[in-house]
Amino acid sequence: MEYKDLRVFLSVVAAQNLNRAGQQLHMSASTLSRRIARMEEEAGALLFKRDPGALTLTPAGELFRQHAEQTLAAWESLRSAVNADVSDMEGSLTLYCSVTASYSFLADLLTRFRERYPKVDLRVHTGDAAESIPRAESGEADVVIAARPEQLPAGLTFRAMASSPLLFIAPRVTGTVPELSRAEIRWNQVPMVLSESGLARSRVDQWFAAQGLKPSIYAQVSGNEAIVSMVALGVGVGVVPELVLKNSPLLGRVRVLSVQPELEPFAIGLCAQTQRISDPVLQALWQTAVF
Repeated sequence: MEYKDLRVFLSVVAAQNLNRAGQQLHMSASTLSRRIARMEEEAGALLFKRDPGALTLTPAGELFRQHAEQTLAAWESLRSAVNADVSDMEGSLTLYCSVTASYSFLADLLTRFRERYPKVDLRVHTGDAAESIPRAESGEADVVIAARPEQLPAGLTFRAMASSPLLFIAPRVTGTVPELSRAEIRWNQVPMVLSESGLARSRVDQWFAAQGLKPSIYAQVSGNEAIVSMVALGVGVGVVPELVLKNSPLLGRVRVLSVQPELEPFAIGLCAQTQRISDPVLQALWQTAVF
């Protein structure tokens, strides 16, 4: 279990309400509910009572709260000891990432970087994930958080921070996509909502080609969030990174399909021009990005 999960748990305990905790954490209530369920599965016990009204802890939840507080206190103590010597480094750095990446990685990364390098001016821009690698290539951004492409452009260096599976998603309501109701799914007849281009599209096309099939494309859209929206409306099946799905307010309106073989996951990390990696400020961020 990750430290960020323990922090999420304690925030829910303090708020006693998923909606209030979600506002503080910038997450939807459905996303929090799913994370709590995953923690309960790992802990092997229910942590919250499912009664109407304020959320209250079960006896197991109280023990878990004590464990979370002690674990985080020990971690913060260790970090303080390791980072007791705050750097006087100065400078500026421009970072670009998608909105989804900002939810998933940016808060932890910036918190640790600010603690160690408080005098560095770090400017953050967010936008379409497809723009990340081009911005690193052009130098418009000093560093980007992005999915590693199949072929990393020459002159760029990538440092992985995490992995995100690519998932087939369908509407939550069974029967909305009739082609999924058959005992054996005929994938060449299933209406697909896919990215216009990019890594996810490339891997979906490879998946269909490996099965000797041609996808039945209902719509091609720009942006993974748009795919989740269209699938939630019931128009077909989409493919999105798990990171996008976990942070989507429409998480409760779609379901993940068990599909074999699975798609190759995304590697998410920092990317910058190789010739600039030795820059002291960029190197400082590079070394901070250990998840």
